[in-house]
Amino acid sequence: MDTAIPKPTAAELDLLQTLWPLGAASARQVHEAMQAERPDVTYATVLRLMQIMHGKGLLIRDASQRAHVYAPAQAQESLQTNLLKDLIQKAFAGSAKALVLAALRSGISKKERDDIEKLLKDELP
Repeated sequence: MDTAIPKPTAAELDLLQTLWPLGAASARQVHEAMQAERPDVTYATVLRLMQIMHGKGLLIRDASQRAHVYAPAQAQESLQTNLLKDLIQKAFAGSAKALVLAALRSGISKKERDDIEKLLKDELP
């Protein structure tokens, strides 16, 4: 994995999961969206986390408006791919097969299994 790309913490990933669908948003908008899942999260916590994430390069900030607007520095798929590559190297000795088998053993729903089987049939010649 490219070491120049910062790895988000669990709290930062949680915030990114909220921000990705929004595209770009103020801290207030992110706070309101996060409250649906985590009613205990405070505005001050969200704002501070977004400021830290901006400092780390995980978020970009548009300061042209009164309320700063933040957006993810990386697309969701790109960040997930980088994190996955890192996980495969560190936890599965570079084996994507070992990762997939571990994921399948951890329990998947019938629908997820059907989706995976369809994907494999559609992708393979």
